[in-house]
Amino acid sequence: MDAKVNFAVVGVFVLVLGAGLIAGVLWFSSGGAYRKAYDTYQTYMAESVSGLSLDAPVRYRGVEVGRVRKMALAPMNVQQVQLTLDIERGTPVRQDTVAVLRVQGLTGIAYVELSGGGPDAPALEARPGEAYPVIRSGPSLMVRLDSAVSALLTNANRTSMSMNALMDEDNRRTFKQTLAELQVLSRTLAARSAAIDSSLLNTARTMDNTARVTGELPRLVERMQASADRFDRMTSDVARAGTGVRADLREASGEILPEVRLLASELREVTGSLRRFSEQLEQNPSMLLYGRPASKPGPGE
Repeated sequence: MDAKVNFAVVGVFVLVLGAGLIAGVLWFSSGGAYRKAYDTYQTYMAESVSGLSLDAPVRYRGVEVGRVRKMALAPMNVQQVQLTLDIERGTPVRQDTVAVLRVQGLTGIAYVELSGGGPDAPALEARPGEAYPVIRSGPSLMVRLDSAVSALLTNANRTSMSMNALMDEDNRRTFKQTLAELQVLSRTLAARSAAIDSSLLNTARTMDNTARVTGELPRLVERMQASADRFDRMTSDVARAGTGVRADLREASGEILPEVRLLASELREVTGSLRRFSEQLEQNPSMLLYGRPASKPGPGE
């Protein structure tokens, strides 16, 4: 009987000691987490929550602040998933806070990431008819990538269809004909490159001659104007001399006659220049375009 009693006491002692060790391990491993206060929130995901499990972490800007307590289909909309979150009290969950589903690295383990929560935004509270405050949700990175890739493929398909519609049989035939005509045009231009260069050179010479003739005309007009001014002065002097005495007339005549002779000489020179220019122009009208032809070399040149 004594042996049986001793074994029973030892067994009870071992059980109590084992339970104490397990409780201590749980206590130290939890880091006193059981003493933290949590607030309950809900969020609704419009995408698949594959990879997300119960007790998955809830992080605020990368810092773990809670866990996922429950996952279920939304009672009012089976296209959404209702997540119940336990978040540490004091976490700045505000009306502009957004919950996004993220995947950690290459392991595929999903968690809930909270972002937003500006200091000026009011705290998030439950609305009438809601059991817990509801945090707005946003699309995950995979959903955004899928939407972007789908839009890109749609645009590529639309562009391909437009190109196929543009390059139909008639347009392809017209395009080939245009290429052939461009090839013929390039060959023609290459064959007549010398004539084109000559035409450009003649055009430049014509513009130079025209500029030279245009520059000589103002000088000719100035000379004619000067002659006319001298003739006017001569007429005025003759009129004033006619009203004076004979001696003054003789003196005036002595002063005027040299000017009259000079004027007559200049008028004859101008008249001769104009006559020669008109004769040359009648004989060679192309002189206006190509200029005066080179003079023939004289004897011994």
